[in-house]
Amino acid sequence: MKQRKSKVVRKTKETDITVEVNLDKSSAPSVSTSIGFLDHMLELFAVHSGIGFKIKASGDTHIDDHHLVEDSGIAIGQALKEAVSDKRGIARYGHFLLPMDESLSYVALDFSGRFYLSYEADITFRKKEFNYDLIQEFFYALASNAGITLHIKMIKGRDNHHIAESIFKAFGRALGQAIAYSKSKKTVPSTKGIL
Repeated sequence: MKQRKSKVVRKTKETDITVEVNLDKSSAPSVSTSIGFLDHMLELFAVHSGIGFKIKASGDTHIDDHHLVEDSGIAIGQALKEAVSDKRGIARYGHFLLPMDESLSYVALDFSGRFYLSYEADITFRKKEFNYDLIQEFFYALASNAGITLHIKMIKGRDNHHIAESIFKAFGRALGQAIAYSKSKKTVPSTKGIL
């Protein structure tokens, strides 16, 4: 079967982003966004999803991190949508309950072509830290551009970093399940015959 891979370049007045994904060939992720925390989260997502993933991104972080985080989500979502193509043979659904020390998060998704995001995570922003509100913005951008129905729920947690890690790892695991081939690699996983 043809390898499921894609490359997306997004260049605006605010950001310059190149994303490459390979759904069928796992490799060490190559991540460089100039935002250390985002780099860490994207590496976790890539490793736990089992996909080949590269991102090189820069932007107007002298203003704040918002544009670069959101646009990274847009580009990653577009790359995933392009790579999965007509979704023929994929499992379509994925879910994962992931502990990270005291934190516990649950992610469930449907790679259906229909966007929806339910995001419930109580992460408190503190000065001199990453703006954790941007995690929701990132997943909104990714899911809407990929066409994913995505439910993210923090069940418990105290440490912001641990909560974020549990969310990104759980998303990676759930995505890995959804894009994996089912027993029949020929059919689209829908009674409609199309997704």
